[in-house]
Amino acid sequence: MRAMILIPTYNEASTVAELLHALATLRNTNQYAFDATIIDDNSPDKTAEIVESLGFEWVSVLKREKKDGLGNAYRAGFAHVLADQNYDQIVTMDADGSHRVEDLPAMFAAIGPGKSIVLGTRWIAGGSVLNWPRSRQLLSKSGTKYASLALGIKLADLTGGFRIYSRQLLDSLKLSDMSATGYCFQIEMALAAHLANAKATEVPITFVERVNGVSKMSRAIVIEALIQTTLWGVKRRLRPNADKLHYVK
Repeated sequence: MRAMILIPTYNEASTVAELLHALATLRNTNQYAFDATIIDDNSPDKTAEIVESLGFEWVSVLKREKKDGLGNAYRAGFAHVLADQNYDQIVTMDADGSHRVEDLPAMFAAIGPGKSIVLGTRWIAGGSVLNWPRSRQLLSKSGTKYASLALGIKLADLTGGFRIYSRQLLDSLKLSDMSATGYCFQIEMALAAHLANAKATEVPITFVERVNGVSKMSRAIVIEALIQTTLWGVKRRLRPNADKLHYVK
């Protein structure tokens, strides 16, 4: 198997080089076959230029014109990698250091055949969060609990972004028809995977709150996710089969 790691960036000059060096160390063990694509939204802090200056031949930069949401960045990345038949697994992870490279081996080991999704999960045994106040942990746990109940998906961490999607799963989805742009994109992708009958495997990870740079989380993003998840939940109850027709080819 060969994986492509998609890493969206906007003003991540202070963290992206450290992440790529950590990935290079893992890659140099020759136990894992992967490349990486930085999806940069025209960062004013020259994130893309910093990545290119590192000279890693296995790292490419997908340059976008502007910042218009996490979902749109990832959908552009998906389209980019699916056009290349060399990759059968697609990893998504943050550039800010919150997703640890040390957790990747366990996630790679959990990959199954066919349509599958591996979710790096904070809220199961063995998972943890560092440097978050109790209020932030409660918000995240409550958000996942609400989404799980509203959508009928029995997963412990629907809002986390550290994941591995199989090519078969992404090829089976109508990615261009998806609309979520903020962090509720993660919920939408979990919903689509569920409707596609993908095998879901949760792997415990340690999530580390960023030390450098500025968090992209905001109250508006939380409200967007709450409203959108509620609408999805209502639609699933009123028209149970409509979502599957919308998301699955």
